[in-house]
Order: sequence, then structure tokens, then C-alpha cells
Amino acid sequence: MVDAWEAAVEAQIRSAQERGEFDNLPGMGKPIPGRDVPYDESWWITSFLEREALPTDLLLPTPLQLRRRVEQVPDEVRDLPTEESVREFVGLLNQEIVAWLRYPAGPRVAVRPVDTEAVLRQWRAHRATRVVPAPSAPTPAPPARRRPRFRWPWRRPPG
Repeated sequence: MVDAWEAAVEAQIRSAQERGEFDNLPGMGKPIPGRDVPYDESWWITSFLEREALPTDLLLPTPLQLRRRVEQVPDEVRDLPTEESVREFVGLLNQEIVAWLRYPAGPRVAVRPVDTEAVLRQWRAHRATRVVPAPSAPTPAPPARRRPRFRWPWRRPPG
């Protein structure tokens, strides 16, 4: 029974080859990707991250993710418009850090809340050194042209 099934499948493949159904398939003549690369158990994770363009930071345990975010705070707040928005950003990050400190999971890594005032000093210093383009004077709008008033020939002017 198995031999008959295999023979039927081989016959279908052979007839499809004769009809040319396997000609000009996408990837024809190209090497198989990853063929010469040594086997990696987590190949599916790395291929998913590459395909979806996700950062590899997502694979880090929570305390290491928090440490990395603390290191990136000056760059993150640099373009925020107001002190209030900087305080809000740092406050939300500190809430996450405190929540992790209450119930730590993962490797024991020292993570401390961010000093809001130190971040604000850096933010102010950056804004003071930043060159702000001077606002250009608004160009005056051209005077509005009035259309001549249309007069119906059968109406008399008011007055």
C-alpha cells in the first residue's frame, strides 16, 4: 500500500516536472539561507526578531531592561518640550523600578530609581546650549481684493 502511494506521488511529481510547473520558482538558483551556519537552538527567536525588526532588548530579564532604560534617560528626555513632561517621564520609569524592587524577579542586579532633579539639571543644561532658530517675521498677507459688485440690470440701486 505504501509503495503504491509513493509511486503515485512520484508519478505526479514527474508529470509536473515535464509540464514545467517547477521552472522559474522564486529562489531558484539561490543558496538556501543559513546552510553553512552552525546550528543554533534559538534560530527561530533570532529570525523572528530580524523579520519583525524588534530590538533584542526584549530578551533581557526585567532588571537588565530597567538598567538599560535608566542609562538611556538623558537621550530620551533631551527632546521633551517642558519640565513637566520630563518629570512625568522619569516618574513613570521610577514607578516601574519601584514595582520591580517590591517583587524582584530574575537576576539580582542593582537598580535604583532615577534622580529627577539630576535629570532636570542635565535637560536644562542641554536646552541652554541648544541653538534655537530665531522666529522669522511673518510676511504680511497681500491686501484682499474686492470683487466688483454685480448689479442686476433690472434692480435700482438703494437710496
